[in-house]
Amino acid sequence: MNLPSKIKSILLITICLTILSCETNVEEETPIDENNSCDSDISFASSIKTIIDINCISCHGGNQFPDLRTYEVISANASNIKGQVVSRRMPLNGSLTSEEIELIRCWIDNGALNN
Repeated sequence: MNLPSKIKSILLITICLTILSCETNVEEETPIDENNSCDSDISFASSIKTIIDINCISCHGGNQFPDLRTYEVISANASNIKGQVVSRRMPLNGSLTSEEIELIRCWIDNGALNN
């Protein structure tokens, strides 16, 4: 095997492993029922902020727009956040569970309160 063939083989293996690792990191998608009734007692401080801190701040902590470190910015971008997480476009480097997506959706649908 000459050098270019070894490089091609390593590259091919790396690409395959990358694709496979992405597939195993994604929760099986279950449809989000937007007509589902929501619990109106979802707390920003104990539920939503925790989800955002764990899943979003690594990118949206001042490095990427929007900066999701404060309630004011999160609530101002609530509609965009809802669209991004419900469609599973965000977070890029991981995935939210269906329960986390539903919590975010319900919190926003109930007025995105600072509670």
